Amino acid sequence: MGGRKVTYYYDPDIGDFYYGQGHPMKPHRVRLAHCLVTRYDLWPHMDILRPRPARKSELVEFHNPDYTDFLRAVTPANQEELSAALKQFGTAGDCPIFDRMARYCGLYAGASLGAAARLNAGLAEVAINWAGGMHHAKKAEASGFCYVNDIVLAILELLKYHTRVLYVDIDVHHGDGVEEAFLTSDRVMTVSFHKFGDNFFPGTGDLGDCGLAGGRGYAVNVPLRDGMDDAAYESLFRPVMTGVVEHFQPEAIVLQSGADSLAGDKLGPFNLSIRGHGRCHSFLRALGLPLLVLGGGGYKVKNVARCWAYETGVMLGVESSMSERLPPNDYYEVFGPDYRLVPPLEPGKVNHNKREALEKIRCTILERLRHLHPPGLAFHERPPDTFTAEGVVSGGVGEDGGAAAAAEVMGRVAGMWMEWKSEGRIGYWVLMGRGYKR
Repeated sequence: MGGRKVTYYYDPDIGDFYYGQGHPMKPHRVRLAHCLVTRYDLWPHMDILRPRPARKSELVEFHNPDYTDFLRAVTPANQEELSAALKQFGTAGDCPIFDRMARYCGLYAGASLGAAARLNAGLAEVAINWAGGMHHAKKAEASGFCYVNDIVLAILELLKYHTRVLYVDIDVHHGDGVEEAFLTSDRVMTVSFHKFGDNFFPGTGDLGDCGLAGGRGYAVNVPLRDGMDDAAYESLFRPVMTGVVEHFQPEAIVLQSGADSLAGDKLGPFNLSIRGHGRCHSFLRALGLPLLVLGGGGYKVKNVARCWAYETGVMLGVESSMSERLPPNDYYEVFGPDYRLVPPLEPGKVNHNKREALEKIRCTILERLRHLHPPGLAFHERPPDTFTAEGVVSGGVGEDGGAAAAAEVMGRVAGMWMEWKSEGRIGYWVLMGRGYKR
């Protein structure tokens, strides 16, 4: 099975959450993906854990306390009474209030935090949470169907044990919330491959956007046009990521696997196949670093499910043995008319990314990376772990107590929090509200 220890987080309730009639975000897609994972018999080769929902004390490691209180308090029944707060916190329009919304956010955030803790403890080499990857959420604002930024929370958890964390985003939309969170940090490099221009949401992520202050050079943006296909995408992804790994020297990687970059997506204009999308996962898996794999966008549900099931196989190193014909499953009719793991691409779609433009992007990024050097470190006391050892082993359920076990399991991991020498290098948006003594 490829030799890497894989942990997979899933909660059977995740598919019951509903953004509302006509809304493109369908949490049900995660249930369909899980159904395929089980029917392809991938589950016996992973540790499958049910997450413990994230608590307020964990959410406020990044998010504003007033914002988290609002998410817990607001319901479809009382939202009219909270109309001013709805506007203040961005929960209007594409981020509606729906039933049990706080529970939904807690589940996907708790899974990402638990996955990061498993990687920190060495209990997994790859950890998967397809319900996560909500990259647009800000410190005190919902955005782009995202309410809690589980990615930022997970990266903060990884930073407790890893000097440098690399974030890679292959969603069709720019990973603006994560980039903004670490905009002035040189401990986190954010790399986003996305559609840019034509007023496409969120409108950020141009080639020249590369971080601020101490984090300048540690944000990499790859702006692309409509019709991006497998060959053109790979011609950028491989050299850019090779350069990033060479010069940044990450100790852990977080991959946001938004499937709205696939061909035929309802919101995305790219033309990637499922195998082309999955080659990004193969490349990063082969690096042998601790790897957290998350979901993200994706609005043609049957393609999202096929993609994430296939990429689960990639993480296990068994994708080549997954049959092209989908196995019988509870949702088989959803996958018609082809009933294949990798559906055919629509013929004749034009790739508007010219070779000359892609070469310019590649050369610009690689030249910028050439001047980048991993910074020196100073040692400070490490913040406490989010989970005890018992909680990490169990996925977070029933992890109260267990301090002695925590010391035993975690004692082999360096007990020092590594922070940069220069002021401001942690990242302005992350540092606010965390209460570190500097």
